[in-house]
Amino acid sequence: MQDERIVELYWLRNEDAISASSQQYGHYCTSIALRILDNAECSEECVNDTWLNAWNAMPPQRPAVLRTFLGAITRNLSLNKVRDLSREKRGGGQAVLVLDELQECIPGTDSPERDVEDQEITAAIDRWLTTLPKENRVAFMRRYWFCDSITEIATRMSWSESKTSSLLRRLRISLKEHLEQEDITL
Repeated sequence: MQDERIVELYWLRNEDAISASSQQYGHYCTSIALRILDNAECSEECVNDTWLNAWNAMPPQRPAVLRTFLGAITRNLSLNKVRDLSREKRGGGQAVLVLDELQECIPGTDSPERDVEDQEITAAIDRWLTTLPKENRVAFMRRYWFCDSITEIATRMSWSESKTSSLLRRLRISLKEHLEQEDITL
């Protein structure tokens, strides 16, 4: 089924939208959740919550790219789940490491006031990403969007793990400097 038709089903409040989303993007969303959570049961819960969140978001939202929209919902739900689990017991997979690494250059969003600033931060990060060579951009996104391990990125890029770690550290420093230049409060 075409994405436009699935979105239309959401807008019509037709429950077939959920089954169509699950059939079309269930594997994709599950792979995102599994990579972040490394737990099948929690991943399944996040994917099921994805369909509910999509149901509640449409209308009023009408996503241009349904795959990206659903993937972002799954990713955010999975990261929230990691935070909840790490509060209970510190540890747990790549997501905790990724969040710890990024925390040095991007602050958390614990207040409603930060939500407005998040849009500015997102735009600034997008501008920064466009300045990077393609392989650096891919490595950054693989680590901080897809939560790939250093080993996975090194293998994918045919780099050593030390080169990968060093590059990611330099990219985080570069991102922090870029955000400071754009007067983003850290």
